[in-house]
Amino acid sequence: MKQPPPPPALDWCLFLDVDGTLVELTDTPSETTADAKINSLLQEIAERLGGAVALVSGRKIATLDQMFAPLKLPAAGLHGVERRRADGTIQGANFVDSQLDGARVALQALVAAHPGTLLEDKDRTIGLHFRLAPQFEPVLREAVIAIAKPLGSNYHIQGGKMLWEIKPRGFSKATAIQAFMKESPFSGRRPVFVGDDLTDQDGFGMVEAHRGISVGVGDLVQGQYYLPNVAAVRGWLQRVADLHDSHRA
Repeated sequence: MKQPPPPPALDWCLFLDVDGTLVELTDTPSETTADAKINSLLQEIAERLGGAVALVSGRKIATLDQMFAPLKLPAAGLHGVERRRADGTIQGANFVDSQLDGARVALQALVAAHPGTLLEDKDRTIGLHFRLAPQFEPVLREAVIAIAKPLGSNYHIQGGKMLWEIKPRGFSKATAIQAFMKESPFSGRRPVFVGDDLTDQDGFGMVEAHRGISVGVGDLVQGQYYLPNVAAVRGWLQRVADLHDSHRA
């Protein structure tokens, strides 16, 4: 039986996926926006938890900042390839990875040959979306495997919801969460990770290994606890924002 998350506590640190968790999925990444309500809610939660809230996403940090402006939370982007600490320090240089140039050209040709697919170039990773062309999934999968093969063992394919992404090996949402947990204001707190996609599963394992809490959103992933959709996530997050704080006026 799927269980809802436990009551929140002030000793938590909170890690949040974005697309499909905080905001609804859209047909293309560029259509996704964050509304004023979620911005206000995240700001309140950050105040309640002493700043121990981070976004953990496949998007670039710069894109997250545009989506959630003017809010700038600690964040991990590109599935951990880049990370902004609570003090604002950025780890993981932002550059266009020329090693992916051959894959870029091949993926552009693949998209041109399969209407409805979309190439998302995030400089250090490249993603192929097929939400509007799900019938192509089998052939796209084989094509992406072939395109990534010449890159060798330093890169791998990350699957997601209607997405195949080529990214550097050695980075994940789990490694990003682990790094945050060694730093203030996250260290010493009980980690909680909320996510909806296959890319979040290793992050679940990370928080569970540190006596934390994993919350799966929807039916694609398996967490210790369950929320059905974005609306339910927001309702639950409101309970975090409403936590009693003895220092609050």
